[in-house]
Amino acid sequence: MYQIIDGKKISQQIKDELKEKVAALKAQGKTITLAVIQVGSDPASGVYVGNKKKACAYIGIESRAYELPEETTQEELLQLVAQLNADETVGGILVQLPLPGHISEDKVLLAIDPKKDVDGFHPVNVGNLSIGRPGFVSCTPAGVIQLLKRSGIEIQGKECVVLGRSNIVGKPMAMLLLRENGTVTVCHSRTKNLKEITKRADILVVAVGKPKFVTGDYVKEGAVVIDVGIHRNADNRLCGDVDFDSVAPHTSAITPVPGGVGPMTVAMLMYNCVEGGAKNACNQRIL
Repeated sequence: MYQIIDGKKISQQIKDELKEKVAALKAQGKTITLAVIQVGSDPASGVYVGNKKKACAYIGIESRAYELPEETTQEELLQLVAQLNADETVGGILVQLPLPGHISEDKVLLAIDPKKDVDGFHPVNVGNLSIGRPGFVSCTPAGVIQLLKRSGIEIQGKECVVLGRSNIVGKPMAMLLLRENGTVTVCHSRTKNLKEITKRADILVVAVGKPKFVTGDYVKEGAVVIDVGIHRNADNRLCGDVDFDSVAPHTSAITPVPGGVGPMTVAMLMYNCVEGGAKNACNQRIL
């Protein structure tokens, strides 16, 4: 029988640990503030921003919301980012993506001070991850590592396959698995003999952005499967990149959609906020 990896439960554990740490910091007179910028009124972005605000309130982090109209210019947005970079009371800056088409996401993300880049998207933080230096790590792949560790799944020495090579998930996921001493293969749309490679995996992380792409014949018996995808099917129900019903019987452990990786992304964002804000007051890591 396979184990269902409960992302809701594990994310709650992390948020509870962070809540205790924030309370201890407040007792020392130190507050942590996250600035969240949203441009336009994209419904999905609104939901994500709302979830982040709720998590901040639960943990005790102060959040500042900057909800800007769709017609905001790139220069106006960059000026706001510069103001927040200079504001010593702000520990983290998050610009909700996607941005309207007339604004360059690359230029905006580059403008954020790497020390406040709690999303972990700035090239300085990506570079730090690649060479093993401290820095913020992209929240979704960091969440996957916590799902594995807190579920008692050993990474060291395991054959790990990452399906997808995006800058936000696939590439940092591979580097984090390497950091945990996994043996890592990255597959993508040009990979030949894909099923042969994925069937070697002890740990298979799927982040291809295609609903139910991975079926049972992609998976080795007893593998651990992590599904990063999230989509709505024809019945408006959530599903992932993995065909759960087909794949689950072949696994030793698997994440569901919803309730797997999704809740971990916000939890790890909160972790980055607390870790960054507490850096000068407390060097102890809780994860």
